[in-house]
Amino acid sequence: MVHRLEPMTHADAARCAELERALFDGDGPWPEPAFHAELDAPHVRYFVVRGDDGVVVGYAGIGLLGSGPNVESEVHTIGTDPARRGRGIGTALLHELLRVADRHGGPVFLEVRTDNEPALALYRREGFEIVGTRKKYYQPSGADAFTMRRPARDEETAR
Repeated sequence: MVHRLEPMTHADAARCAELERALFDGDGPWPEPAFHAELDAPHVRYFVVRGDDGVVVGYAGIGLLGSGPNVESEVHTIGTDPARRGRGIGTALLHELLRVADRHGGPVFLEVRTDNEPALALYRREGFEIVGTRKKYYQPSGADAFTMRRPARDEETAR
């Protein structure tokens, strides 16, 4: 199956909200208006992956925090259609977010459920390390989250 990665548009918001409900139903999935608001914000970048039929099968977004050299970025979300997992969609989306972050400078942060082993493995492969735990971060489930950090590329290469 062919996949295309491209910037998210407002026309994609309904499908992304549908995927959110399938993926994060117990943890306050984002409704369609939340995606519209994110797309209208100047400091965020969102992307989708489409299958060869044009349907969105994955989405991701990153916030660029501040301006100037070496400012932080924060992964807001990554989601993959449950029927399409294990095909590299999440990895491709994360790589695109990290390309954006690397152009922006500074470290990259994210939160991930402590029990989400596939996501934790992906983030660790990409150089993220656990730097803290946020108790009862996800609502309404009350699930804990790890805060993870990937050093800025210049920091990482200096090691």
